Amino acid sequence: MARATPILHQNNLLLTPRTRTSHSLFNSPKPPPPLSPTLTSVSLSHHRVTRVSTAPLQHAPPSPDFRPEISRLKSLRFTLSRSKTLNDKLRAIHADSRVKRFFTVGVSRVLNDYLKLGDYELFLLKCVVAAGQEHVLGSISESVVEGDFESARGLLKSALYGLVEMIDKWDVEGGEGVVGGRVEEEVEGKEVGALRKLLKTLGEMERFYDCIGGIIGYQIAVLELLAQSRYEGHTINWSKHLNESKGCQLLEVHPPRVLDLSEDTEYASQAALWGIEGLPDLGEIYPLGGSADRLGLVDPHTGECLPAAMLPYCGRTLLEGLIRDLQAREFLYFKLYGKQCVTPVAIMTSSAKNNHELITSLCERLGWFGRGQSLFQFFEQPLVPAVGAEDGQWLVTRQFLPVCKPGGHGVIWKLAYDKGIFQWFYDHGRKGATVRQVSNVVAATDLTLLALAGIGLHHGKKLGFASCKRNLGATEGINVLVEKKNLDGMWAYGLSCIEYTEFDKFGISEGPLSSHSVPGGRLECTMQNIADNFFNAHSSRRCEGVEADNLDTFIVYNERRKVTSSAKKKRRYGDKSFPQTPDGSLLDIMRNAYDLLSHCQIEIPKIEGNDKYADSGPPYLIFLHPALGPLWEVTRQKFVGGSIAEGSELQVEVAEFLWRDVQLDGSLIVVAENILGSTTMDENGDPKLQYGRRCGRCKLQNVKVLNEGIDWTSGHNTYWKHDVQRFELLKVVLHGNAEFEATDVILQGNHVFEVPNGYKLKITSGNSGLDVQLNPIEEKSMDTGSWFWNYKINGTHIQLELVEL
Repeated sequence: MARATPILHQNNLLLTPRTRTSHSLFNSPKPPPPLSPTLTSVSLSHHRVTRVSTAPLQHAPPSPDFRPEISRLKSLRFTLSRSKTLNDKLRAIHADSRVKRFFTVGVSRVLNDYLKLGDYELFLLKCVVAAGQEHVLGSISESVVEGDFESARGLLKSALYGLVEMIDKWDVEGGEGVVGGRVEEEVEGKEVGALRKLLKTLGEMERFYDCIGGIIGYQIAVLELLAQSRYEGHTINWSKHLNESKGCQLLEVHPPRVLDLSEDTEYASQAALWGIEGLPDLGEIYPLGGSADRLGLVDPHTGECLPAAMLPYCGRTLLEGLIRDLQAREFLYFKLYGKQCVTPVAIMTSSAKNNHELITSLCERLGWFGRGQSLFQFFEQPLVPAVGAEDGQWLVTRQFLPVCKPGGHGVIWKLAYDKGIFQWFYDHGRKGATVRQVSNVVAATDLTLLALAGIGLHHGKKLGFASCKRNLGATEGINVLVEKKNLDGMWAYGLSCIEYTEFDKFGISEGPLSSHSVPGGRLECTMQNIADNFFNAHSSRRCEGVEADNLDTFIVYNERRKVTSSAKKKRRYGDKSFPQTPDGSLLDIMRNAYDLLSHCQIEIPKIEGNDKYADSGPPYLIFLHPALGPLWEVTRQKFVGGSIAEGSELQVEVAEFLWRDVQLDGSLIVVAENILGSTTMDENGDPKLQYGRRCGRCKLQNVKVLNEGIDWTSGHNTYWKHDVQRFELLKVVLHGNAEFEATDVILQGNHVFEVPNGYKLKITSGNSGLDVQLNPIEEKSMDTGSWFWNYKINGTHIQLELVEL
């Protein structure tokens, strides 16, 4: 069952903390482990910082010796850590020579008397200066005389551009008498607005990085990583370096043992059933705070830059796709157990590209997906300054505006703890959570996610990875088994993730990713490395390796296109490369559709290599709602026989669906309003989706669909958006609990059949063409329909029976 694999790319995670462990994040009084920051590149295409490129970060050896500055900041951090009150901290940081030089009496008067900054806000600004980043506030004049307000005004003229004009007016117009009038409006101007924004960012930094010393600790970590990068390109004993940094005598990495879902299909089916059964014990976590610069996503109406969650993919945003996948699993649970299960969802957002506002507005506009607002919890990740790799200085676009980016998905663990997310899950009776990456559009394919959850819950694991074979040369991390001898003599084993930027340190050989050297980055926390804190210790070395059953962490392995295919970056015009683009992930969706339907006795062309489609669209478009399964063994019982010709289009947006011997040559779209059930208003007036109640239904038996379909020659087609031009199509629209049935007919040409709520439209062959009958559904069948699929568990499998009423 478990086997070793050479190189694995990980994507989805399952966190299943249990009360029996000391590392339980949902109910532990202790916070998650300390941050493990790395330095990563940033994209600055929207900022005027000409000395920073957008290529992957590969540091050239920086010229400065960072050791004196690191020592100074560590001493300051120690002093601050011993300060018990804010006043103590202010006194400690004002004793720093840089702070004394910058914060003259004149500057302090402006900040205190005119801007009305509080003590904590002053402390944040002083931290910036103490960290050596006074240029963020403005250049400092060496001629400033302590206590001289006129000199302070001179300082402000070069450092606080907009404010000096107000100070001049205060002097000319009589000083403090005008502060409460017209000047107060000026204080709300552009420069002060930028300062307020800076203070918000600094406050978030100070709170989030409190475990490493706040803003000062952030800068220490940056400089330490830059100091390490000086060894790049030089001979270095990485084994010794890693041993010291990891606090152990010996550290080795090995290929991990995995649970291969593609080999042991019976075990995979059993694991998926465990996952379905355990759905009421799980929550979902979506880290959506990334800026996704490589997508280059822009609102076509406003020109506003958009985050990845808003990417219009296959007819809906990526966020809608995540909820759609989740509801498909909940629908499957309902069909098996007859009970409603609604999963609480925690979403990490950020202020990058108006991320938080856009995502919350989308949820509100869509009525919280019929789940209720109370089952959503949002927490906003902090933005962090980008730094120059040569000197460790924060990059700025202008006064008070450092270039800031989200601090990596790894902030999710501490931030979720700080914001009470784990307690919120625990209050909802949840024992674990599945973490989904928004850009991965195939993660919920077939049984991978359910098996991941099932194994984690059934065996009481702490953390699991869904993994697959890694494409060489890709910007992807890998899963490894780490073996280390601790300083206490114990041998520790556990699964971890090595990012592609760290391969050289661990002796993992690959070709160069880029020949470009980039002098810019940000401090980033990686999400996967929380696994480094879930190691299992043994008194002696395990010479034969460690079995998966003996670890608190685990890996499930599956075919790559059932685990990961991402829409992370925009494919440029004429580019032959598809990996990590929406175009490439669409082809993987089509390959999955082929694998699914070709086993249903349906004749369908096979998808060839990406190169064949570099200058054209895919051979067909097939979009099936995940609630048709989501397990393929369920879906395959709803589709049997027939054919799908090249150039065809099939979209099925209905869960209660039957396809028997259908021949499709053209476009067929079936859309139901009530795909999974109907919504009712709860006591608070919020719409709530009731699974299985008054669903739309469609049966197609011995039907031939012939029409001109998509205009594949149109230059306006964007296939991954499912935005295409058509000559003809057959479209069925089911309102409410409407039903559509077609039997023994040829439906040729352009047709749109709209079936009203409460009615069944039945089409058969008549003497002079089509016999179309529209009849009301019997009152007794209004909720259940005139037919439905009955789901039953048989051993490790699910069997369907079509029940006619």
